[in-house]
Amino acid sequence: MFGIMNHKTNKHMRISASLVILIIMIAAIMYALASLHLVPIGYSPIFYGIIAIISGLAITTIISKAVYDGMSKSVGDHNASSLSFIIKVAGYTLTMLIFLSYFKIGLGAALAAGGFSGLILGLASQNVLSNIFGGIMIIVTRPFKVDDRITVSTWQYGLDAPAYPPKFWSNDFIIPGYTGIVKNISLIYTYIITDDNTPLRIPNSILIQAAIFVQNGSGARVVRTKYEIPKSIDPDDAINSIKKRVKKLKFIKTDPSIRILESTLNTYIIVIEALCEGQYEEIPRSEIIKATMKAVNGLINK
Repeated sequence: MFGIMNHKTNKHMRISASLVILIIMIAAIMYALASLHLVPIGYSPIFYGIIAIISGLAITTIISKAVYDGMSKSVGDHNASSLSFIIKVAGYTLTMLIFLSYFKIGLGAALAAGGFSGLILGLASQNVLSNIFGGIMIIVTRPFKVDDRITVSTWQYGLDAPAYPPKFWSNDFIIPGYTGIVKNISLIYTYIITDDNTPLRIPNSILIQAAIFVQNGSGARVVRTKYEIPKSIDPDDAINSIKKRVKKLKFIKTDPSIRILESTLNTYIIVIEALCEGQYEEIPRSEIIKATMKAVNGLINK
């Protein structure tokens, strides 16, 4: 593990050193050209300002990446991601201040300079700024962290009732949103790998307005399963037999709750609620259904 970390760190150090040398060479060439009066004197601050921005952004990105790769194994992905995020904010802010200093613009003057052009620029960049502030709020308030499995659902939509067969009789609700594992929180986006292994980038401005379901807080979740049973089978016999089989499943943490939910002309529908280990519900539900089928078939063939 330490060999991998050292390899990654050395790689970033080599890239950083090469970039610094390249920037120094470009700055030296520009200084020489300006000294020989091959570049108008008035344009020199512009060139130096552009070099400062490029070098500041590049070095900040490389350092933050190196810190994340080097510390994720020792302090955890979440802490390493937070530290990397702070380095980016500090580096970008310092780069902007250095850029302003080349043009002898003080911070107060820069903040006071507005007018029509400032308004247009603010309107054009409001989405970017809202994403940056959203990322800062996520890091500060920590509604979720790296490696959490979450469901992101915008609060405007609420819950949807299913309206497709065979769920026409169901009282279930669907949470519209995206579910997956958080992999990284950057200035603009939060990176998620969904349950179907699809990379997803969600703007931070959306996340701070969304409802976030963190599904791995306790390491267990309630799995709700429905099953339709013929009325020829006594309900009490069915419930007792199903409960005995479901309780034997290894992932069941407490006694399952089984009750009749609805009744049709020839059948009645039971619901089984059980607290199961893990974050996912598909595999536990499959095993519960199989146990229920065996219990019902046993009663039919009795």
